[in-house]
Order: sequence, then C-alpha cells, then structure tokens
Amino acid sequence: MKILVVDDEADVQTLFQQRFRREIRNGELNLVFATNGFDASAALNQNGQDIQLVVSDINMPSMSGLYLLKQIKMFEGSPTPNVVMVTAYGDEENRERCKYLGADDFLPKPLDL
Repeated sequence: MKILVVDDEADVQTLFQQRFRREIRNGELNLVFATNGFDASAALNQNGQDIQLVVSDINMPSMSGLYLLKQIKMFEGSPTPNVVMVTAYGDEENRERCKYLGADDFLPKPLDL
C-alpha cells in the first residue's frame, strides 16, 4: 500500500517511519512525504494511481490541507485515494468541514499510531 503523508512538521515523517519500519522493510507499505499541499499535489500527479491513502494535516503554509482535500475529491479520472485529515484543532467545526469536503476520516493530534 502506498500512503502519502502531508505535514509541515518534520517530526511527523520520523514518527511514521519509526512506527511502520517493519511494514516498510517488508514491502507492505510505501510512504511518500510532502511538507505542504503543493508538494502533495505534485506527488499525486506523479503517483496518483498508486497512492491509496492520503494522511494530511489541515493547517500548513502555502496550501492548506482543506484546499488539498478539495482538489483530491474533485479529481476526475482514476479512483481517488481515501483521505484522512489530521489537526491539532479537533473541534466539531473542523470535523464537519472535513466531512463536507469529502474526508474519509478525521484524527486529532497528537497522533496515536
């Protein structure tokens, strides 16, 4: 399974790599990382058909995770990946907005992997 992880915090990449090191080593998971929505869009354009899951922070510089979510869900063509939105602000307003925009799930930070 190929997963795109989008977060502007550098420690998130290390967290995912450490938590899923066995699955990565066994070839069960392939993690792709982006630090903002623009890089995530580029990764999706390059690997779009292979990426099955996007885990994205909401608050990022340049392009927010919400805007990225809109782009992913509006894409016409091959099946879109599932999208899980992550934020330090786990309030109901953010949950509803993510749901309205098509998010498949919502997780509050800090992540408990």
